[in-house]
Amino acid sequence: MLVVGVGRSGTSLLTGVLGQLGFHIPQPEVQADDTNPRGFGEPRWVVDFHTRQLRKRDVTVNDSRPSAWEKTTAAKDHEPTVAELRTWLDGELNQGDAVVVKDPRTVWFLPLWKRCATELGVPTTYVTMLRHPAEILASAFKSYGDWQSGASRASAWMNMTFETERLTRGEPRAFVRYENLMADWRREVARVGALLDLPLITDGIPDERAAAVDAFVDPTLHRNRVEWADVDVPPRVVELAERTWQDVLALADPGGDTQPAQAKLDADRSEFVALHEEAEAIAQSAVTAARREGRRKGAAKAAGKQPPSLRVRIARRIPVRYRRRLRGVLRRST
Repeated sequence: MLVVGVGRSGTSLLTGVLGQLGFHIPQPEVQADDTNPRGFGEPRWVVDFHTRQLRKRDVTVNDSRPSAWEKTTAAKDHEPTVAELRTWLDGELNQGDAVVVKDPRTVWFLPLWKRCATELGVPTTYVTMLRHPAEILASAFKSYGDWQSGASRASAWMNMTFETERLTRGEPRAFVRYENLMADWRREVARVGALLDLPLITDGIPDERAAAVDAFVDPTLHRNRVEWADVDVPPRVVELAERTWQDVLALADPGGDTQPAQAKLDADRSEFVALHEEAEAIAQSAVTAARREGRRKGAAKAAGKQPPSLRVRIARRIPVRYRRRLRGVLRRST
């Protein structure tokens, strides 16, 4: 099973629940921290593997560019990359009948995972966690900082949501609302087990395992209950993101994963691609300037030049006419 979904959407919660129910989570895992005190449920090897592959292709985990998918999809045709993942996956499958892999970066390489699973003859299922994008943004700002703007993060959420749905379409899959899993994990797990025919769930959950899940699921960890008004995102992006949220949410309803529902998401995606292309065209001057600045910094570094001192950087912020007056005052005072 591949647990997919945008980071901070509840993928760690679901993976942790499945681990308590007997699914094999490859070890070692990424260590828990303050942002995820119950653990991430992420195999360290998978995170490192995906991170390397993204860096090679100049793609970030929360990339909003629709064009970025072409770069990462190409990984499925790179034989050394395929062999590396296939060897690792084969080893993990030998350690458990039901393996669950979770990493927010996985969606960028789903075609690669599909190829490896097919070559190993392994049936694969997919579970996508759904959480309101405003809550995801608020959680991301707290966990990762504000280096990425709200508009960019909201756009990345749409970009990854569209592609996750498209790439798993026609496959055994389930969509789970974060708040529903937090409120009643038994009901949601039973629904997923029935949809995906998972014996570890459908054959009955032992009392001791159920008790372990009860102890693991902590509703108090649902800390970011916010709305669009609580995050800084342009209205045009908010409107499209909210519509996308409502349309993808329908897939989690009983019998909701239908062709008409998928067609709505296709229309949303087309609108998003057009909006992103428009934004790129508008921002061309800013992008060009950033590239020039990057080249200048790279040339200076290659030439062994040291960056300006703090004193120089502060002085450059003072308008020239005031800088001259200040120099005169300092000379007279000495």
